[in-house]
This record gives sequence, C-alpha cells and structure tokens, in this order.
Amino acid sequence: MKAGIGVYKKQEGYIKNSFLIILAFATAFFPRILNSIGFPSPINFVHFVIVPIACGIVITKTKVRNKNQISIAKALLFGFLILLGMMTASAFLNKAGLINIFLSLMLLSEPFLVLLAIICIPISQESFKKFRTWILRFGCFHIFLAIAQHFLITVGILNVTEMQPTDNVQGVFYLTGSGHVVAASVSMSFGLYYLISAKTAPMLLRASMIVAAFFQLLFADAKQVLLVWLLAWFILIMIKLQDLRKTIQYLIAAILISYGLWWCIQNVEAFSAFNTWIRPDLYGPDGQATLLKLAPIRIIPTFYKSSLNWLLGLGPGHTVGRLGGWMLKDYSFLLKPLGATTHPASQAVWDAWSEFSWLDSSFFAPLWSWAGIWGDFGFAGLGAYLYLASIVWRRICLDDFCKFTMLTVLIYGFVFTQLEEPGYMLSMAMLIGMRWHELQILRYSRFYHAQLDIEADRQLKAET
Repeated sequence: MKAGIGVYKKQEGYIKNSFLIILAFATAFFPRILNSIGFPSPINFVHFVIVPIACGIVITKTKVRNKNQISIAKALLFGFLILLGMMTASAFLNKAGLINIFLSLMLLSEPFLVLLAIICIPISQESFKKFRTWILRFGCFHIFLAIAQHFLITVGILNVTEMQPTDNVQGVFYLTGSGHVVAASVSMSFGLYYLISAKTAPMLLRASMIVAAFFQLLFADAKQVLLVWLLAWFILIMIKLQDLRKTIQYLIAAILISYGLWWCIQNVEAFSAFNTWIRPDLYGPDGQATLLKLAPIRIIPTFYKSSLNWLLGLGPGHTVGRLGGWMLKDYSFLLKPLGATTHPASQAVWDAWSEFSWLDSSFFAPLWSWAGIWGDFGFAGLGAYLYLASIVWRRICLDDFCKFTMLTVLIYGFVFTQLEEPGYMLSMAMLIGMRWHELQILRYSRFYHAQLDIEADRQLKAET
C-alpha cells in the first residue's frame, strides 16, 4: 500500500496521543467513585483541565494527512468556535462570570473535543486495538462494579443513601442523584457496542456483556433507559424507511421486543416497577408531569429584560442546566471566589419543582439539558449546539450503531441533564469515535486488497 494512505504504517505519535485521550476520558469517567471513597470533591473538576489540555496536544501535534479526517476536524473546530462565541456574547449581555463561561463550555463541548481528538489520530489497526481494549476494560469494570453493588446492598454489606436501595446501583458514578440512570445508560451502550463490533469474539461472550448490562438496568430500576432506547429505535426505523429491507427487519424486532417488554411488565415481578409510569392522567396537557416538565419554558422568559434575551438567553449557568441547576450551589465554596455568578431563574424553577415533590423521578424533572441550553444561551446558542451535533451526525455517525447512540443522547436531553454529564457524554463520544475508526480501517483495508487484486491482474496480463 502507498504510504500516503498509511493504514497499517506504524505511527509513533499514535500511542502517545491515544494515551492522552484515554487519560482525559478516565478523569471524567472515574471521579465520582474516587470521591465516594475519600478523594476531595474538587476531583470532580480535574477533567475540566485535563480534557482540553490533552485534546489540545493531540490536535496540535497530529500528523494526520488524510483529507477526510482533516475536513471533519476543521468542521468540528469551526462549530466549537461558534458555540464559544454564542456563550461569550450571552455572558457579556447578562454579566455572567468568566468561570461560568469556561464551565458551561466544558460541560457542553467536552465530548466534541474528545471526538475531534479521536478524529486527529492516524488510522492504524494495531494501535487502535490497544486503545479499544483499554476503553472496553473501563466499561467492563463499570458493569462489574454496578452488579457487585447490587449484591452488596442486598446482603446488607454496602450502606445506602436516602435514595431507594436500587438507586444506589451506580457503578463508577457512585454516589450521585441520578447516577443509576447514567450508569445503566453507559453500560447498555458499552454492551451494544461490544456486541456489534467484536466480530472475532465468540457470540456467547459478546452477548454476555449486554445481558449483564441489562441485569444492571433491572437492579437499578432505571426504567427510563429502556423507554429512551425504544424511542430511539423507533426514530431510527423512520429514518431507514428508504431502505425497505432494514426497515422491515427493525420494525419486526421492535414489535417483538415491545410486546415482550409489555408482557414482562404485566407478569414478571422484576419488571413490576415499570407500572409506576403507566398513568395517562400524568401526561395530558394539564397533567402534573406535563406542567412540571414544561415549568422552565414558562418561567425563564419571565426574567427576560430585552428582546436580546430570546436570542442569547440569561447567561451561562443562570437557568436550569447542570451548572445553574446545582453545580454553582453545591460547589459555591470553590466557585464563588473565582467569580461565579447565579440568577434567580434557577431558584424559581426549583421552587416550582417543590410544589410537585412527589414526582421525584428525574424523568419528570424540570431541569433538562435542552431547556438549560436554551435558557442559558437562547435560540442562538441552541442553534450553535445543534450545528455541532449535526456535524457529528452527518460526518462521523456512519452506521446504525452510531446513529442509534446519537439519538439516545439527543433524547436524554429532554429527560434530565445528561447532555452535561461528563462521564456519560465522554463515554458516548468514545464509542462513536471508536466505531468511526473501525469503519475507516475496514474501508481502507478493502481498498488496499482491491489495489492488490488490480496489481495482480496487471502482472498476470503482462506475463501472458
């Protein structure tokens, strides 16, 4: 093969750069479990420094010459700068602190930075396997830890918080408010990725990982994960309507799985908790769940001082995103001295939630990412974020696994603040980025062998 393609050519910078990405991912994936065993709470902020530094080194030191990789990297970088511009404009309009800009930017753009860094890694089959192995080890450890937590809680060895015992099954996200949902989301995605990508592994081994993840979901009573997956699957079916064969396959599978899930909910004790949500009166136009969920849409505009607020929002960290929702409050001892600012809109939404305190599931929470992005940065900031997401969808999500994963991420944005959960979002970025590399390696491998066949035919013709 020509050196210009460089698929199997050893790249000395690859191992160093891939190690930096693994390190960046680890700082976002493990801080919660480290904090729970005694590390000081600032450990949760380490990734805000390590991720941009590590990704910056990878991006600036890359030796990639592939035009497609360079084009995708430039598009992501351009989208990142647009998002930064919208955040900065919103902050100046609303007199938000500089630390608010930085934290909001990191919470929302870290996964895009990680994807950008992964795209900037040379395509190398041998080194990619090492990179992939480390990430899968992290995923397996997380699933094992969550299942172990379930059994330790059951036998009374592991103490539980004020949350329900099932809510304490959180793996590496132990202990956080909605960590059981985040943990189950990550585990199911890792399981699906391994099932699809590990073609050389025995089918029983590939299936065992997603089965273990599903049991974790049941142990954690993370009902919304299944709902999000079914909805993402339905949307993917609609997207695939032009491919009749795949549409029929997916539709049949979706019907069978939906019917099986419904039967289990009605007949299997382990699934009985799902009936908690099956209450149509909650979801009507005047239903309490609907009123609570849409509270930020009603409340936030009441704090607007000019028409510019519709365009640029109330400022970074000033409404119902992860930062404004609780980070600025929980870490005020650390962030206030750095000039962090708050806004009464956040407390107003919390007050509205207190009126429906019995709806304590994150599924009904008025703090959800899309409302937070819109509230903080207005329609301009929301558009900038969606533009970045569209680049990932169009240029990096090359197969149904990536598109399905992306759809689940976008849907979770309507549930809670998972678009701003670093451990979850960086996990999804890693899985999509790894899958992109796998497909590129497969593509270039086929091209390489096709070139060999052409060369062999030429030689044969020359000899005859």
